[in-house]
Amino acid sequence: MMIESFLQYLQYEKNYSSHTVICYENDLLQLKEFVCGNESFDLSLVDATMIRRWIVFLMEQNYSPLSVNRKLSSLRSFFKYLQKYDYIVSNPAKRVSGPKVNKPLPNFVKEKEMGNLLSELEETATTFEEERDKAIIDVFYTTGIRCAELVGLANGDVDFGANLLKVNGKGNKQRLIPFAEKLKNTLLAYKMIKDREIEPGISSAFFVRKNGKPLSNASVYDIVNKKLSTIPNLSQRSPHVLRHTFATDMLNNGADLNAVKELLGHASLSSTEVYTHTTFEELKKVYHQAHPRA
Repeated sequence: MMIESFLQYLQYEKNYSSHTVICYENDLLQLKEFVCGNESFDLSLVDATMIRRWIVFLMEQNYSPLSVNRKLSSLRSFFKYLQKYDYIVSNPAKRVSGPKVNKPLPNFVKEKEMGNLLSELEETATTFEEERDKAIIDVFYTTGIRCAELVGLANGDVDFGANLLKVNGKGNKQRLIPFAEKLKNTLLAYKMIKDREIEPGISSAFFVRKNGKPLSNASVYDIVNKKLSTIPNLSQRSPHVLRHTFATDMLNNGADLNAVKELLGHASLSSTEVYTHTTFEELKKVYHQAHPRA
């Protein structure tokens, strides 16, 4: 009876879709069956310990951590509803933690493949758009900036004298990113053909279209997607993949984790630590390929 009233509450008061309501119903009936079998639902049997047992049972039935956490969320909402209407005093699911969901490792381009791509772009770039696209790929890989940060680069943000990019990051936080002579040469080659072919004063953006107007995030995504399509076995081909590649190569080559955090503009070290897992996976791969007893 309480499950039915809760489902009606979701449908008519919360205006949840019928599909969502069915999902809640399935989750709660699954718990009821685990706790009471075919008997009527006895809420007094459901405490934090019972809920943890149910979670273990679900995991043993090969439910994914993501699915189990969704079911636990349904349970929390159900008991929150019962508490709101004074059916129960406290929510037994409130402090129960679900299984940890492993974040997928970020996609990245292998160092050799990245080098081959940049060499190929260097050899073939002759037109304005080819020089621009080469520079875009090089900036992403060499600095690790985000797509929106690249689109937002103004002419004055590129300091060729000090080899620095002034980047406007998330939360309007600015940071300075150094770049090497190779990228400087790439940017100068682009700037030279831009100054020659693009009418000045149309836009202050550093990276522009052929009509002089700024690039959009979508157009930059398309440029990167097209250039990365030549690399086999790459499941994603976006600017963020090049950001991942920058971080991975920096750590693989001995960079300090805190330094990489600052370059990426991460607010906390935990966001950067995901790349240590990537490098560790590479180490494991090398070990298994190289050690005779692996």
